[in-house]
Amino acid sequence: MRWTIKPKPSEEKIKNLAQALNVEDFVATLLVQRGIETFDDAKNFFRPSLDHLHDPFLMKDMEKAVARIELAIENQENILVFGDYDVDGTTAVSLVSAYLKSYYPNVATYIPDRYLEGYGISFKGIDFADDNGFTLIIALDCGIKSIDHVAYAKERNIDFIICDHHRPGEFLPEAVAVLDPKRNDCFYPYDELCGCGVGFKLIQALGSKRNQTIDDFIPYLDLVATAIAADIVPMTGENRVLAYYGLHVINSNPRPGIKALIHQIKKQTLDITDVVFIIAPRINAAGRIKHGNHAVELLTEFDFEQAQQFASEIEQYNSDRKELDKQITKEGLLQIENNGEKDRFTTVLYQEDWHKGVIGIVASRLIETYYRPTLVFTKSGDKYAASARSVKGFDVYNALEACSQHLEQFGGHMYAAGMTLKEENYSVFKEAFEKQVQETIHPDMLIPEIEIDAEIDFADITPKLTRILKQFEPFGPQNMTPVFLTKNVKDTGYVKKMGAEDEHLKLFVKQNNSEGIPAIGFGLGDKMDLTTNQKPFEAVYCIDENEWNGKISIQLRLKNIR
Repeated sequence: MRWTIKPKPSEEKIKNLAQALNVEDFVATLLVQRGIETFDDAKNFFRPSLDHLHDPFLMKDMEKAVARIELAIENQENILVFGDYDVDGTTAVSLVSAYLKSYYPNVATYIPDRYLEGYGISFKGIDFADDNGFTLIIALDCGIKSIDHVAYAKERNIDFIICDHHRPGEFLPEAVAVLDPKRNDCFYPYDELCGCGVGFKLIQALGSKRNQTIDDFIPYLDLVATAIAADIVPMTGENRVLAYYGLHVINSNPRPGIKALIHQIKKQTLDITDVVFIIAPRINAAGRIKHGNHAVELLTEFDFEQAQQFASEIEQYNSDRKELDKQITKEGLLQIENNGEKDRFTTVLYQEDWHKGVIGIVASRLIETYYRPTLVFTKSGDKYAASARSVKGFDVYNALEACSQHLEQFGGHMYAAGMTLKEENYSVFKEAFEKQVQETIHPDMLIPEIEIDAEIDFADITPKLTRILKQFEPFGPQNMTPVFLTKNVKDTGYVKKMGAEDEHLKLFVKQNNSEGIPAIGFGLGDKMDLTTNQKPFEAVYCIDENEWNGKISIQLRLKNIR
């Protein structure tokens, strides 16, 4: 692993902010690194406010979208709320449909089948709308490239409103309204919303026409926070505000479906990491193993007992998903080793019977061993379908775009994408992708990097510091959990391995004459020799609070040692 200490901002900025906030210089450094340079910046950061949310009508086409929905309601039209089968899509569909149903009955939802229809708007979905008398489809977290689908719907007198956050292609679909802050001609002040976030702006706009205030929308923020966490969008601007208040809803008064999920896992208070690793995988598991409809049923259910029933079914899907991704990851690693592909710049694998619902997770798992852009393909009908995952700093979407002549379709983000291709194009695409990555990736990007915010001594770790760091939450891209480096660390003699395969380390560490601090190093079991016999080492870590029997204590979560 590469250890990289972030560049230190100018001394003047640090001193000015430290003075204004009455904090230590290194706390001011952490803030300036996050773009917070003034007292007002810090106030907005530490005290997120719903007043900081932008007017939804600043988004291009918002007036058109609201007018078309109001016309549909006036004319008693049937409205179909359509969304993708992942967390962002299912939360967005739950959000918009629940809001519309709160005052208009002719609303239904549609989630495409991952296996029969694939990602995004489907012809089958449009046929369903046509057969059942729907004249307006609101598409969430998808649709920005669905030019043919929207044209097909138009021929059947079905209008589309698209709410997406993915990058548009050269042309936009001919929908009644296209809400996407990433449109070149959209000057909405914040363009990093997730799909559910764009859906939230839509209901906010609809509500303003009905004299509703932001307070009326707080109960929907548990869904928005879940989508923000799961979709790994930047934890800045509006996302930070929405996630902050959404977490409060999750921990105080969540909707029955989310309450039922929390009830299953028996955890008292959830932070954003819990949402990412506990709530989101369970919602995702429905679409991966069975059908995304199960997630929407859970998230829109008002009866807690019924929600508990849905949650226990989803718990089973999640267990099945874990087994599958473990097995397929093992098979994928064997393929790399047996095919002599260890030294490539990319991992591109295919196996006909791999479960389409978990290939994205498997791609992420393979990166843990072979750190490089990774695509995992499986058979989908008469085509090959893949999920792509990337490494830090490398835009896999751009790389796919450069090879798009070999693809049937593709879409996604910098770090995650999906695609399909014809069987006969697989080999030529695999080599084209390898060549493209080889020519454009910086060699350093193929070595995992730990970014370190600051070097500190254990003496700096005080209750005041942990209180301040707690206020940096919620964490996420562009506001990651601060990572510290401390040198000349020694274990006090209690180091031991933990876990079923001795894969983790548990230590009690000190520096110079500091008090000992408990530390845990997940996945660092093989580094135990560096810590025995009081040998000094350097440690990179995050500062955690550990709750045990009602008592809270400081613990270091080691990321690496050397």
